[in-house]
Amino acid sequence: MLTKDDYLSGQVLLIDKPLNWTSFQVVNKLRWEIRQAFNIKKIKVGHAGTLDPLATGLLVICTGKMTKQIDTFQGQIKEYTGTLVLGSTTPSFDLETEIDKTFPTDHISEELIHQTTKQFIGEIQQYPPVFSALKKDGKRLYEFARAGETVEIKPRTVSVSEFEITKVDELNIAFRVVCSKGTYIRSLTNDFGKALNSGAHLSKLRRTKIGDFDVKEALSIEKFIDNLSSE
Repeated sequence: MLTKDDYLSGQVLLIDKPLNWTSFQVVNKLRWEIRQAFNIKKIKVGHAGTLDPLATGLLVICTGKMTKQIDTFQGQIKEYTGTLVLGSTTPSFDLETEIDKTFPTDHISEELIHQTTKQFIGEIQQYPPVFSALKKDGKRLYEFARAGETVEIKPRTVSVSEFEITKVDELNIAFRVVCSKGTYIRSLTNDFGKALNSGAHLSKLRRTKIGDFDVKEALSIEKFIDNLSSE
C-alpha cells in the first residue's frame, strides 16, 4: 500500500485515460483525490505526454519528486492503435469537427493501402493539426482555429519506425503506429489520405505504450480511486 510519503517523494502512475477527458482533467482529478485521501495541502502532479480528448489509453502520471522525470518519459518512443476512415476529411483531422470534404475511393485497393504505409516509415515532415494544443504567440493553436483565424504552422521532423495496417473493413482502416515524441497521428492520417489521392480522418485512437510502460498495466481512474480509499 502506498502512503502519503510515497506520493510526496514521487510515484509513477499508469492511467488508462477514458474517452472525452482531457489529460489536464485527469491530472486535476488524481491530484484532488490524493490530497483528499491523505489530507495533503499541496502536491505536484503532472503527465508525460498529452492525449487528445477523443483518444484513450496510456497516460503516465508523475507525483512529487518524480515530476522531474516527466521530460525523460515524454521523449520515449510511443505506440498507438487506431482506426482511420477513407474518403473524407475534417478540419481537426478527427471527429472533433464535422466532415468538410469528401473524396473518391474507388481507385484504392487493399494492396495500395498496405504499400502506401511505406512512404511514412523513417523521418518525415509533418504539419501539426490546427486543432492542437501547441502554442503560437502565447495562444493554443485550437484557439485560433475555433475563432476562425488562419495561422502559419511550420512543419516538424518526426520519426515513424512502424506503420502497420491491421484490418481493412471497407473504408475503415485499423492500424498500429510506433513513433517518436511529437508525432501527431491525426496529421499522419490526413497525410495518408492525401498519399492515396483521397482523404482520411481519424475515428479512433488509443495509446498503448510509452517506452517500457504498457497500457495493460494501467488503471482506470475509478480503480485508482478505489485503491486510494483502501490505503
